[in-house]
Amino acid sequence: MNNQWLVFFRGVVHVKIIGPGAERFLNQLIRSRIPLWQVKRQEMGTITFSLSLHHVQDLRKCARDFEGKVFFLKGEGLPFLLKRMLKSSGFIIGMVAFLVLVLLLSNVVWRIDINGASPEMEHKIRKELDRIGIEKGRLIFSLDDPEMVQKKLFHEVDGLTWIGVELRGSTYHFQVVEKNAPKEKQTNDSQHLVAKKDAVIVNMFVEKGQAVVKRNQFVRKGQLLVSGYIGDEKKSKKVSAAGKVYGETWYKTVVELPLTTDFNTLTGLNVRKHYIKVDRFKLKVWGFKEPAFANAQLEDKEYPISFLGMKLPINYIEKSYYESEQVQRSYTENEAKTQALQAARKDLQAQLSEKAKISGEKILHNQIKNGKVKLIVHFQVLEDIAVGQSITQGDIENARRKKHNEPPAR
Repeated sequence: MNNQWLVFFRGVVHVKIIGPGAERFLNQLIRSRIPLWQVKRQEMGTITFSLSLHHVQDLRKCARDFEGKVFFLKGEGLPFLLKRMLKSSGFIIGMVAFLVLVLLLSNVVWRIDINGASPEMEHKIRKELDRIGIEKGRLIFSLDDPEMVQKKLFHEVDGLTWIGVELRGSTYHFQVVEKNAPKEKQTNDSQHLVAKKDAVIVNMFVEKGQAVVKRNQFVRKGQLLVSGYIGDEKKSKKVSAAGKVYGETWYKTVVELPLTTDFNTLTGLNVRKHYIKVDRFKLKVWGFKEPAFANAQLEDKEYPISFLGMKLPINYIEKSYYESEQVQRSYTENEAKTQALQAARKDLQAQLSEKAKISGEKILHNQIKNGKVKLIVHFQVLEDIAVGQSITQGDIENARRKKHNEPPAR
């Protein structure tokens, strides 16, 4: 037969006939339109040939009138191969189970290496990795891809300048570059504490130096708060003034908020599809239901498959379709005003230090125009207004002249 692949899938049977009239029996098979090939005469009255497995029943019918004997020598092709495999099914199942087990274990996280981090930073990173699910024993398929892991770590772990994430086989490698925070300058240089902005003094905690302002006193930016000189006029000493001077400062914030906003939100319904990708060919292995969503957001994740540490040219793909719908949110004037005020507080808090507190607020302007609410808000903030200022030679000279009632230098 010309089509060898077709012959293989159908199965081939090799036959030997022995007896008088072997040639007549062969002619009878041909007249019955049974395809034969590899026909050979072995000796007088003995002929061998091959035929397709699905013609064996036709051969049996013709053999009823044959005076000789018919022997089936052997069978070849897929049907006989499957039959032999079924006889040794225990071995085949064990071999397949072993390969599947090795494949799964090759795609499990076994090690997490962190390089370039201090013990403190490594502890922070490992704690965050546990939170996002990256830990030993987890299937790599169920985890975020390295790029997403890098983004999460960079945004959640303080003190990182850069972090590299690489997945090699079943090991995660993290290369860390920490921020070099400048150490607080330990110096014995003398300094004053001056106001960094206009404020009304609320409270003071002076550790070193001599306070020159009082509570409820209004001070200007740059005004002296705590002097670096201690002692009396006869005997004074320079020190590095230190302490906290809390003052009430003022900020004005302008914020606008639309009364009506359109946005997309997820409903919670989703459809997942799973594929095995070999080169450019994708085979769907699970999730045959098509999403019937009018609007959907697609999340596409692709994971390489490894075997004993070697990356195979096979990828596992998970596609998730999330149903989304467009929602219109409308505020009443009072609701919009409340939301705008909260946004103003949030914007201001982002500009302030962690210890600064908003102590009061007053709406200076409230306007509804063109479908938007516009607020101008005046905030009172309690914060530390003291900053260090070195005592220069000019300060020392002015202090000397003041002590001896001499006019200041021009």
